[in-house]
Amino acid sequence: MSIANQPPTQPSSAEPLLNVDHLTAGYGESQILTDLTFSVPVAGAVCLLGRNGVGKTTTLKSIVGLIRPRAGRVVFDGQDVTSRGPHERARLGIGYVPQGRGIFPHLSVFESLLMGFEANPKMSAGERSAVLDEMYTLFPVLAEMRGRAGGMLSGGQQQQLAIARALVSRPKLLLLDEPAEGIQPNIVDLIEDAVSKLPAKGVAVLLVEQFVDFAVAVCNQYFMVERGMIVAQGATKDLGQDVVDEYLAV
Repeated sequence: MSIANQPPTQPSSAEPLLNVDHLTAGYGESQILTDLTFSVPVAGAVCLLGRNGVGKTTTLKSIVGLIRPRAGRVVFDGQDVTSRGPHERARLGIGYVPQGRGIFPHLSVFESLLMGFEANPKMSAGERSAVLDEMYTLFPVLAEMRGRAGGMLSGGQQQQLAIARALVSRPKLLLLDEPAEGIQPNIVDLIEDAVSKLPAKGVAVLLVEQFVDFAVAVCNQYFMVERGMIVAQGATKDLGQDVVDEYLAV
């Protein structure tokens, strides 16, 4: 079954898809996150907002398993995954698009998309073909350039490839780190449209973003991060200019 054919999953207030529970984490002697707690509902769309350096990327890396927390838990789909490696979390259904995209420059678009299937090895050949067709429909430029090396793509094209590569495994949760960074406005609009449709297809989204307009268009809930802690939260439609000025203004 392709992503497009998955029945929409209704968010459950009783059991979120992702629980980040009192997470404390950092690098070496530096503590970046302190008692960070938030959740993402099933088929929900949540954004983490905040200035550079407040811990947003560290949070995503902790969720995906690239950083082991010093305290707290990460619970995904009812399972405590705090001690599990990144490959195990990927196979449970966590997709990740890192800041900077992480494209393999010498692999073709098609080969890069095939790499995404490693997170879902049980998918049949027919399912893989259907999902690839869906990605080419979602991002038509990838179909046009399927034989081109990733390093020869523009920044916007690479971002579309990175998102598609994460989606081919049919994740339950997609983590996106600054997907609009350095992208020309018309491509940002295309990515915004594609990502905003994912919750209706049963894929939850956790977005880290500097551009408030993009975050509000894609997500219905926000958590504001400051000094590695959640300092404000609510519906994105209610995000006031006072909060933006206090925690995002440079």
